[in-house]
Amino acid sequence: MAKQNTFTRAKKVLAGGVSASMRLHPYLDRPVYVTHGEGPWIYDQSGTQLLDFNNSNGASMLGHNHPEVHEALLTAISEGPVAAGETEAHVELAERLCKMIPSAERVRFASTGTEVTSVALRLARHVTGRDKFLKFSGHFHGLADAFLFEERDVFHSSAKPIAVSGGIPTSYAYDARIVSWNDRDAFYEMMETHGREIAAIICEPVWYNAGCVPPDEGFLQLLRDSADEHGCLLIFDEVLSGFRMAPGGAQDYFGVTPDLTTLAKALANGMPLSALVGKGEIMEELAPGGPVAHSGTYSGHPLSIAAANASTRILSKKKAYNDLNKTASWFYEQLQETFDAANLPVRVQGLGGRFGLYFNREADVRTSEDAATNDHRLNAEFVKGCLDQGIYFHAYRTAGPPGHSGITLAHTREQLGDALTVIRDVAGKLKA
Repeated sequence: MAKQNTFTRAKKVLAGGVSASMRLHPYLDRPVYVTHGEGPWIYDQSGTQLLDFNNSNGASMLGHNHPEVHEALLTAISEGPVAAGETEAHVELAERLCKMIPSAERVRFASTGTEVTSVALRLARHVTGRDKFLKFSGHFHGLADAFLFEERDVFHSSAKPIAVSGGIPTSYAYDARIVSWNDRDAFYEMMETHGREIAAIICEPVWYNAGCVPPDEGFLQLLRDSADEHGCLLIFDEVLSGFRMAPGGAQDYFGVTPDLTTLAKALANGMPLSALVGKGEIMEELAPGGPVAHSGTYSGHPLSIAAANASTRILSKKKAYNDLNKTASWFYEQLQETFDAANLPVRVQGLGGRFGLYFNREADVRTSEDAATNDHRLNAEFVKGCLDQGIYFHAYRTAGPPGHSGITLAHTREQLGDALTVIRDVAGKLKA
């Protein structure tokens, strides 16, 4: 009753009843009101403990309330943090990122993923003198106007894309060129036709915003080679994939280095911080040294920097990923076997700390078209069944690709084994 009363109150004062649209769980038609988190657990308003497979939309890579991050924040608060001030801690974090991320020669801190993807595109347009960019259908690059377009009809349509939000000038649509993920032929055709007009190719190197759709073998190298051939920049949006499966993220894992990289989420283990990193000669075009505008009072806020320094000290160690990747691979394999044993058609795809569940599908999910076939009705019944038994999966939409889920460094095999028991029960009831 309490959560319903809270939502009733919220709808009278918060637009849509929430502080961010994705916090309205579409399968529940309400938010899940959380009081706090600890390790792999979150606790809702009624005091119920839930094993969390959302992890702050992927931001809490170390688990909730990690002791080293907690201590770093307390220390920073006690020192009286000053917004809009530079500190030695900023330099320390930037130095560590330059060692961890292959593309990082210079770093610029910001507050959100949307901010750094916008600045990355601004930089690309400046250094190339071009306006257009190529993105992949369904890849999420934040909520800046330029990126909020998708194809009007079929994925290979040459028609002008349409805005997926109100309030966006239709003229912006002419800047976006959109093809399906992992579709080499469509990509070749688009670059042959428009390559000399394109300032940047931008992608999620692992498409985690659709669950988990890795690049086909050689696909990221194809993007790198094509960007070089056509004189445009390659931008990896690693807001989600950053630090997810290797200290240097997807570019480290796959061995392909972009010109610019955007980071957020796991960077500060849930505190608001993002970063744009890239080649020195490109990054130095940012103000104050160059003409490309970027600044912000809260860019690199001292509390977030403190959290990020604590987090990246842990994430810079390869042992952390040896443990994480072994646990993740085991869990994803067991999860697939659980669905198979229940004769429930679900495809499990995961890499590092994030995974996707594709309902009513047995074949690999490779392309934008494949990801769009998720059965949300069956997905919703699964999520609600798990919630009733103390397992939390978030959802972001009721059509198109599923949401992404994940594990953290705090999830143990014992806890995941208990979750598999619950999932086995829920899957069996769904099949029945």
